[in-house]
Amino acid sequence: MTMNKNTVLGWATFLMIIMGVILILMGAYRYKDVAGWGFATVGIGFFCIAWVFNALKGRV
Repeated sequence: MTMNKNTVLGWATFLMIIMGVILILMGAYRYKDVAGWGFATVGIGFFCIAWVFNALKGRV
C-alpha cells in the first residue's frame, strides 16, 4: 500500500477525530472542575482541524 497525500490526510483526519473524542470525554468525565472545560475546548479544536484536513483531501 502506497501512502500518497490523500491517504496521509485521511489518516491524519481519523487520528484527530479519535483524539478529539478522547479529550472531550476526559473533560466530561475525568475532570469535574474548570480543567474539564479546557479539555473539552481543545477537543473541539481537534475536530475543527480534522475538518480542515478532510476538506484538503483531494485538493493538494
